[in-house]
Amino acid sequence: MPSNHRVEEILTLWKEGRIPLEEAVNEIAGLRIEAVADLANLDMGRVARCGIPEVILAEGKSPSQLAAIARKAASRGGRVIVSRVSGEQLEAIRAVCTDQGFLLSFHEDAAMAVISQGPPRVPGKGVVAIITAGTSDIRVAEEARVIATEMGCRVKTAYDVGAAGIHRLFPALRECLGAHVYVVAAGREGTLPAVVAGLVDRPVIGVPVSTGYGYMGGGRAALASMLQSCSVIAVVNIDAGFVAGAFAAQIANMAGER
Repeated sequence: MPSNHRVEEILTLWKEGRIPLEEAVNEIAGLRIEAVADLANLDMGRVARCGIPEVILAEGKSPSQLAAIARKAASRGGRVIVSRVSGEQLEAIRAVCTDQGFLLSFHEDAAMAVISQGPPRVPGKGVVAIITAGTSDIRVAEEARVIATEMGCRVKTAYDVGAAGIHRLFPALRECLGAHVYVVAAGREGTLPAVVAGLVDRPVIGVPVSTGYGYMGGGRAALASMLQSCSVIAVVNIDAGFVAGAFAAQIANMAGER
């Protein structure tokens, strides 16, 4: 639901006859949809309704399609996140931002762009720790970091501390003390999330990564291993950094409110 202040604004607009009753009801319910030609229907109320922003998946969209969707979303929603952005798509987004006066931040390691009309969100009290087994897992971890940050969390990271050199993990865990939830990304055999879960007293979200090759490569062995974990962990899909980051941010934000 929108904040009380926003509800008052909506009701005032309706009372003054500036918006129809149906639009006011949909705004308050967080159900407002914005159509972009015949390309997309943007869920503009998702943040108010669920606390998770709508993210535009760039994969599978032409640069012109992505530019049109991003333009409409940014003009209506204030902040827009675009994931899995290619170089050509980034140039199309950059042109929109230049034309409209939007701010653009590109996170290269995550292949994510953030379009905004104002300063970044001030971090709240929720803290997310993001750990990777190897350097090859960082791209997925960075996707989780960007979305958790955009959802108002402080993020601590520790990369390349996998089970093959387990001694690397312990200093990293000390640095991550105070986190409300851990996101642990690992490819190959996917050992690390179960190890971390056996050492910390906070929820652990395992992210299997599509590194690794040969038998059960492409993240399948990591996924199977995490699903069979003896330690208590939650597991998301292969390479699902966004899902892990958003879920972790929800947990951390709830914990930070206590």
